[in-house]
Amino acid sequence: MREMPVAVVTGAGSGVGRVVAQALLGADYRVALAGRRAAPLSETAGEHPNARAVPTDVTDEPSVTALFDQVRDQWGRVDLLINNAGTFGPAGDVGELSPADWSAVVQANLTGSYLCAHHAFNAMKEQDPRGGRIINNGSISAHAPRPRSVAYTATKHAITGLTKSISLDGRAHDIACGQIDIGNAATDMTAGIATGAAQADGTTRPEPTFDPKHVADAVLYMAGLPLAANVQFLTITATAMPFIGRG
Repeated sequence: MREMPVAVVTGAGSGVGRVVAQALLGADYRVALAGRRAAPLSETAGEHPNARAVPTDVTDEPSVTALFDQVRDQWGRVDLLINNAGTFGPAGDVGELSPADWSAVVQANLTGSYLCAHHAFNAMKEQDPRGGRIINNGSISAHAPRPRSVAYTATKHAITGLTKSISLDGRAHDIACGQIDIGNAATDMTAGIATGAAQADGTTRPEPTFDPKHVADAVLYMAGLPLAANVQFLTITATAMPFIGRG
């Protein structure tokens, strides 16, 4: 009988990452919980015997190397990477946002996703049986921006390019890569949206949100497919959010 699959979830200490990690644990995955702070990771893990909290800074290459070394040393392989860690960063248009703030968002959202994918890809390519799946958290902002979100939007558009490149390059190694684009899941990061979000017409209006459990259900579906099949892109939003027709 094949051993339980192994997943790495970044940004697992809160929000969507926590909900997805706990859903994977409930679906009999062994899960490495990666994030900057140990205490929230421990809260996500609880007493689950198949959860391992691994404090990690995804912007720091040695830290990411240590994460994947620990996973492979303990469990021998990597079957699934959920590239979820990221930050919105300070609000601002391209004239307002400082170069330092731009760089910080790019490092967290794009370089962090690249570093984790780099190590996961190599592990999946080398292991026996080979292969695995990478799921990148894109966001609705991979399709259309919110006002004054230049760094976040640019990185999320770039995640789409990363997803496509990994998907293409992974074919030769039985590595599948897809992207989930989430709009208004109810988490701490999006709490302000429910009370008032800036709109393209200059107004501020509350927007509907939805239970992040449905994101976890979608990820479980994507992750549960055989490697011969792939959900390339999946968009999940609050039904009435102002996305279709935005602007």
